[in-house]
Amino acid sequence: MELSILDFIVFFAFMAGTLLFGCSFFSKNRNSNEYTSAGGRLPAWVVGMSIFATYVSSISFLALPGNAYMGNWNPFVFSLSIPIASWIAAKYFVPFYRNINSISAYSYLEERFGYWARVYASCCYLLTQVARIGSVLYLMALPLHSMLGWSIPVIIMVSGLCVVIYSVLGGITAVIWTDAIQGIVLIAGALACVIVLLFSMPEGPSQLFSIAKEYDKFSLGSFGPDLGTTTFWVTLVYGLFINLQNYGIDQNYVQRYKTAKDDKGARSAALFGGLLYVPVSMFFFFIGTALFAYYAASPELLPEGTANDAVFPYFIVHGLPTGITGLLIAAICAAGMSTVSTSINSSATIILTDFFQHKRKMTDKQNMYVLYVTSFILGVLGMGLGLAMMSVQSALEAWWSLAAIFSGGMLGLFLLGYMVKRVKSIHAMIGVVCGVILIAWMSFGNNTVFHSYLTIVFGTILIFLVGFLLSLFAVKQRNK
Repeated sequence: MELSILDFIVFFAFMAGTLLFGCSFFSKNRNSNEYTSAGGRLPAWVVGMSIFATYVSSISFLALPGNAYMGNWNPFVFSLSIPIASWIAAKYFVPFYRNINSISAYSYLEERFGYWARVYASCCYLLTQVARIGSVLYLMALPLHSMLGWSIPVIIMVSGLCVVIYSVLGGITAVIWTDAIQGIVLIAGALACVIVLLFSMPEGPSQLFSIAKEYDKFSLGSFGPDLGTTTFWVTLVYGLFINLQNYGIDQNYVQRYKTAKDDKGARSAALFGGLLYVPVSMFFFFIGTALFAYYAASPELLPEGTANDAVFPYFIVHGLPTGITGLLIAAICAAGMSTVSTSINSSATIILTDFFQHKRKMTDKQNMYVLYVTSFILGVLGMGLGLAMMSVQSALEAWWSLAAIFSGGMLGLFLLGYMVKRVKSIHAMIGVVCGVILIAWMSFGNNTVFHSYLTIVFGTILIFLVGFLLSLFAVKQRNK
């Protein structure tokens, strides 16, 4: 089945509108402060929608329904940890970062432990963001290729170039405002799918719930003590640590705290963005469960060999009314573009603040030049990595493993500096080394005891404990 003209009109109108809207903010970037923090004047709801859109990438837009279709709602427990993390962020992290006289999330690490800590965190962040850009572009291209039949390299290059153009020209203001619009498109697409699926069941909406109940599709997982499987508790603790990492040390989030008009607005944005993800992710999981019930009731509608993550893209093209299909394809692009634009701008900001501006005075013209050039280069590198993944698909899993190593070390280091005031640089350095070794072993070693979700949990705890205990021992030695 080919897409209708209306579907193409909806899709291309969204793409063109996003590009033009993002570029329209070019004139507002009069200096580097405007480019990286929007002068601290954005409304709370817009910043909150941007935080929400940063949570949702094209990967999760398709992966969450795929997870629910294949299994149950255990991954939804991850979402249940977000209210806890967002409350902690609003109460502690947001005012903490807004009182720091730097747009960089890692300047505080230098104050506590020296420049090595800032460079370590910045380099880890930049590596993971380039990998993230490439991963999202590639994984966004796969379903679009299957739905539209277009070449994967063309999709990567065209979608990547669109994001690069408005990210480079519009700065953080364009990124956040387009994120907000893209977030609305995401929600509209998810709601449209839920409604269509509910009323497409042969015997009505109640049939969907009876089939789902029969196959235990709404289960949140086992509540047992097993640490080797995705029990409710393992997933909840994993989600809590990941979301504390997002809110506490991720430049994507920290930079948004600085763009709000005041402290109250920043706190509201952090809460709103996180809490909004909970019901929206519920829609995504419901879509996966509804797809299972829909094709269980009408198995002849699903071609043989179409399974798992391929089911939702197939339904988008063949099961949705004309026009709604175009909206859903636009929503998949929206999910990917919001993630990529965020990574480009925040990474360029880190390169400027943590490397070029460190110990050196620069004019604002030089600052803007660095921001423009690095934003463009980062986008091109991400597109290149996305193209490379076409032939080396295993690189994706390797990058995700490396991202776990990097992020685990970053979160542990931040919590150590934030919570233990007497810890010294050498204590933190030893803690990071120990934690990264543990995380590397759990990621690449022969670990068969603990689930991979616990990698960041144990790594972060070890870094914190080693640094804390070493600082205690040092104090005791001095007091002898």
